[in-house]
Amino acid sequence: MTTATYLQCRRSLLIPLLLVVSLAGAIELSDRLMDYVLRDFGPEAHQRLQDWQRLHLLASNAPIDRQLRLVNSFFNRVRFVSDIQHWGEEDYWATPVELLTTNGGDCEDFSIAKYLSLRAMGVPDDELRIIYVKALELNQAHMVLAWYKTPDADPLILDNLINDIKPASQRPDLEPVYSFNGEGLWLNRSSGDRSRIGDAQNLERWRNLNERLTESLRP
Repeated sequence: MTTATYLQCRRSLLIPLLLVVSLAGAIELSDRLMDYVLRDFGPEAHQRLQDWQRLHLLASNAPIDRQLRLVNSFFNRVRFVSDIQHWGEEDYWATPVELLTTNGGDCEDFSIAKYLSLRAMGVPDDELRIIYVKALELNQAHMVLAWYKTPDADPLILDNLINDIKPASQRPDLEPVYSFNGEGLWLNRSSGDRSRIGDAQNLERWRNLNERLTESLRP
């Protein structure tokens, strides 16, 4: 599929179709969306969205460690592809539907999809942080999702680079820069200290993503 086709598909997924991702505890995909995906993207894309819904039903009442493992392994099956190759843009933050339907995305897309899925399963927002890091071995920017058992705990890291979920203290290859969730934006230091520097809505791409998700809720 060409870049131009991907961009057209992206707009088609965002504007006329209903995606309901309720952070109150539900993932519901409209029949209109599912019919569109089956028709235009084929049965494999349709199946991935169905599997996402089943994952929510399976894991919603599971212990947190199982939720983390299931969500991490589910999205890590999606192929990694750069934004410029996939969307024709330098940095585009995709919704989970875009990620699964096109079966491709980069580290931001993986982290966002995991965050939204866990929130829909009832994991509190203050236990989750999407963390922008520097991957030292790759010498490039990277993004992961962290789960904090307590505010000062050594967080567990969900990463598309590896399937194992390890504490941050066991990931010396990652140097944290900043983190955010649905409410706040923090400056992170390698020592583990964090200082709040604003609201997550200060991040333009995060704000744009949430505006698109909000738009999808409108009839």
